[in-house]
Amino acid sequence: MPDPQENEEGDVVFEDRRIARPDTALPDWYAPDAQYRPIPIAWFAGAFLLQMVVLFVIFIALASFNGFFTIAFSLMATVLIWIWTWERGMSGAGTGWRLATVIVLVLQLGLSVLGALPRV
Repeated sequence: MPDPQENEEGDVVFEDRRIARPDTALPDWYAPDAQYRPIPIAWFAGAFLLQMVVLFVIFIALASFNGFFTIAFSLMATVLIWIWTWERGMSGAGTGWRLATVIVLVLQLGLSVLGALPRV
């Protein structure tokens, strides 16, 4: 790797702008500056996957207890996941992403609740 402090006589220079670097031979304007762009699908997927794993663990761990314990812990976990997702950036996402996230979290919670309800 070239030392950035070395003499850069090998640069291709056009007027006051460096056109290419000797170590890459790419124009400096070709590679744009990277910038983090938060995207709602990452928050949506994170919430979905985290809730799926957490509810599974809760369901298995509390299988021998009364179903209402499973329901209570599942509800608490879902609320905490929603708060975490909201603070990560979902609060600034579009209405569709927020609605989709709520729907998916409620559906997964519903499946957990249905599985934990006592059978008559």
